[in-house]
Amino acid sequence: MKTKTLIVLAFLGLATACSRTEQITTPPPAADTLQPVISKTAINNFVQQQLKAHDQFEWRMASDEIVWSALVQGDSILSVGYQPAGFQDINKKIHIIDINSSEWKAAREQVLQLIIEQEQKVNAQSITAFEEKVLPVIDVKVSKLSTIKALRKSLQVRYAEPTGYGAVMNTGSNNGKTASDISSSGCGDNTANTALVAGQDYTVITPAAKQSWNYTYHNINAVWNAGITGAGVKVMIIDTGVSPDQENLGSDINQGLSAGRTVEKLVTYPGGSIDDGCGHGTKMAGVLGGPRGTDGNTAGVAYNANLVLVHAAQDVFLLGSSEIKGVADAYVLAGNRSDIKIVSMSMGTIFSSSQISDAIRYANNNGKLLFCAAGTSFDWTAGWVGVIFPGNMSEVMAVTGIKDNLTERCGTCHTGSAVDFTVVMEKVSTGRTVLSLAMDGDGPSTVGGSSAATASCAGIAALVWSKFPAYTKDQVIDKMARAANYYPNRNGSFGWGKVNALAAIQ
Repeated sequence: MKTKTLIVLAFLGLATACSRTEQITTPPPAADTLQPVISKTAINNFVQQQLKAHDQFEWRMASDEIVWSALVQGDSILSVGYQPAGFQDINKKIHIIDINSSEWKAAREQVLQLIIEQEQKVNAQSITAFEEKVLPVIDVKVSKLSTIKALRKSLQVRYAEPTGYGAVMNTGSNNGKTASDISSSGCGDNTANTALVAGQDYTVITPAAKQSWNYTYHNINAVWNAGITGAGVKVMIIDTGVSPDQENLGSDINQGLSAGRTVEKLVTYPGGSIDDGCGHGTKMAGVLGGPRGTDGNTAGVAYNANLVLVHAAQDVFLLGSSEIKGVADAYVLAGNRSDIKIVSMSMGTIFSSSQISDAIRYANNNGKLLFCAAGTSFDWTAGWVGVIFPGNMSEVMAVTGIKDNLTERCGTCHTGSAVDFTVVMEKVSTGRTVLSLAMDGDGPSTVGGSSAATASCAGIAALVWSKFPAYTKDQVIDKMARAANYYPNRNGSFGWGKVNALAAIQ
């Protein structure tokens, strides 16, 4: 994940001078006019307190008043997870639920009717924000505190969470960073790096490609020499799309030693296109699966894997309702595709989203191997903020980056007990990060952080699954863990550690 992931924590830091959540501001017109709205500063302070205490923030930790205040100061879109009253073990069963069955339709209609009555609306169409076809979730426009209270008391409601507060949680500036900086952070700067030095930053390999300097630390080149290149494995990358001008992820996906592979470009971000307006998605695709070609560009870790590149969010920090919906739909899409084995996502947020959690469990329960970034931020925040959402979920493999001394995290990388694997991502001597594909042209760009580490680790998983096509995801994970440097004991910051890809395929 690039710089954006925890820029918001800089804004949360502004709230440390305030110790009470009772601060109020004038409510927006659509809200309950008799109830004062808790200020953003106070909400931010509460979020930060929970992060420090629990290493995560979930909206269930907040009061009805805080949830409502965050909702109405955002876009008023509420994500509501529903179920028939008394339903058990939904996390284990979510992939087999049929929301069109009579039992689930009745539960949905009853929850919708509750909202309609509290909001004093005419019908469901008047409050529906996004349509949902698979998960037991509704996204609705809500403005009343009474609605929040009623929903959170209902036995048919699993959660009721604002999804757009992150986009508005700061409207001022901090250390030169403004709210608009947050919404574009992690984007841009994906041009060819003209300072790369042959023999130090890359090695020229046949037929005429570049191998990133960090591959030797994971014996990736040795795996290639053994004939394992990711062929036959399909990987979905959930990110910001792909540049239409980078031919190595389009018409030239098959060149040189990359052959017979496919690339699909899809979009789940509401109102979006397949194109990458950010640059981050193009970088991740290059790290994981750039072709080993003839044009002098960088070769990805699994250069013969098939790619499904999904534009699910505007940028790497999941701030708004559309991004929550886009990412959730991408995981559902992966869960429904029998041909997709691995999902890599180098995006995240400090706000846990139950809707995304539902979607991740849906994909996981359908046998997908899921990799997520542990988190990337400024140097001053990476030391005290742990693994972010959804990397902190047990259903995913959280990945972070380390330096080439093999003992330190990369300068912007997050660590913690939820980390599963590490990838060498940064040189101690020069700060050089790893090679990837630029938005256009044949000159490699560079990228680092837990973002690139995640894409790289997913690429290693594709190599292992390519060698053992009959394996389940758990068997692939076991192979990788046994081939990592801390096995059989997990490290408290780096999990199983750095994977030896050659050992993993033996």
